[in-house]
Amino acid sequence: MIIMNTFDSRPTAATELILGSSSRYRAELLQRLGLKFRTASPDIDESPQADETPQALALRLGREKAAAIAARHPGAWVIGSDQVATLDGRTPIGKPLSVERALEQLRQASGRTLQVYTSVSLQHAASGFERTLLDQVQVQFRVLNDSQIRHYIDIEKPLDCAGSVRSESLGVALLAKVSNQDPSALVGLPMILLCELFSSAGIDLLSPDCPFERATP
Repeated sequence: MIIMNTFDSRPTAATELILGSSSRYRAELLQRLGLKFRTASPDIDESPQADETPQALALRLGREKAAAIAARHPGAWVIGSDQVATLDGRTPIGKPLSVERALEQLRQASGRTLQVYTSVSLQHAASGFERTLLDQVQVQFRVLNDSQIRHYIDIEKPLDCAGSVRSESLGVALLAKVSNQDPSALVGLPMILLCELFSSAGIDLLSPDCPFERATP
């Protein structure tokens, strides 16, 4: 786990919570906390920088996504996240965005282990709070044939998933083993680490004094 911590003082509580992401998967995960929040698209350039490792890319983009929204809403608590996958430890594998690219990604992953790095950043611009954590997931694939890969893509259409893996549904049939400390990280938002971030900011999500409004059941 990698930590980036750049805040000056303990922040004051604010009631607005914003998820800096347009991902429906991240929104569905955050809903598990039962908190009222809204989403906002950070609209940043997600291109890798020269010689940037997959870990560094995930950390930077998660931090920059949160920062882009926090700059517009300094009184809100903002969550940013990013996910980068790699097969060789050096080359980032992003979202396929096309069936042809999804086929290529899964053919390359067949019988191999994919490393998936998922960052989560919590920021509050008014107080200067900023902390970013990184989760690593080891995803071992079964040996797959083209018929299996095509059938999976036809059903799940995982074109917006890093590495073409949608593990929360039929994508689990692609896998032989998953190793990590936070099961939600592979889906797109490390919830255990997010709760750790709230705690480090002095926010107890289990307290009746939690500053965030509870979502209506």
